[in-house]
Amino acid sequence: MTAALEVQDLRYALPGGRELVSGVSFSVAEGETLVLLGRSGSGKTTTLKLVNRLLEPSAGEVRIAGRLAAAEQPTSLRRRIGYVIQEIGLFPHFTVAENVGLVPRLERWPAARIAERVGELLTLVGLEPETFANRRPHQLSGGQRQRVGVARALAADPPLMLLDEPFGALDPITRVELQREFRALQARLGKGVVFVTHDVREGLLLGTRLGLMHQGKLVFLGSPEEFRTSGHPEVRAFMAAA
Repeated sequence: MTAALEVQDLRYALPGGRELVSGVSFSVAEGETLVLLGRSGSGKTTTLKLVNRLLEPSAGEVRIAGRLAAAEQPTSLRRRIGYVIQEIGLFPHFTVAENVGLVPRLERWPAARIAERVGELLTLVGLEPETFANRRPHQLSGGQRQRVGVARALAADPPLMLLDEPFGALDPITRVELQREFRALQARLGKGVVFVTHDVREGLLLGTRLGLMHQGKLVFLGSPEEFRTSGHPEVRAFMAAA
């Protein structure tokens, strides 16, 4: 079975030579959620941007569903990757339906198919289409906007989803609710997911595997249980914080 994502010896250096990501390798299978943990500045968000070609690697290789990322046009590549960030990035002048249907419109799907897909996805993330489809982002709560962001990322049925601290700006109760909903949603959809967070409790809840980044390197990669029992000092520091 082809992996949703394969990363081999990924490196990214600034013009002065300092490496922000150094020799990172991992794969993500269909249905797997790999949580990348790390302190601020550890390289986890930079790694996501390298996968998505928002940054170009200094060395290494990325494959999305078996296809070499470097061989594709960046815009085409990103349309095959669902990308969710903390700030959500909804277009304020678009309705909810227009935001969710953005990539299908760019891919020139027929209007009827787009409308059907938008309705399916809003229902999937717990937003009644009749109530929410014609609202604007400013008319939604933070949790509702984040749900719209997830729906938009799923719109073109991508094999891979990248989530960069998507729940970090939410209040604690909403955050826990969305964590539970995301876990249930992932169990139903079976996407390959890379989920970035600095919250070890969130990582242990959502991750099939956890990768811990430290000073640009992937210093641990394993199951939640292996993470809990690891003797690596950086792992121990995160477990102590939990």
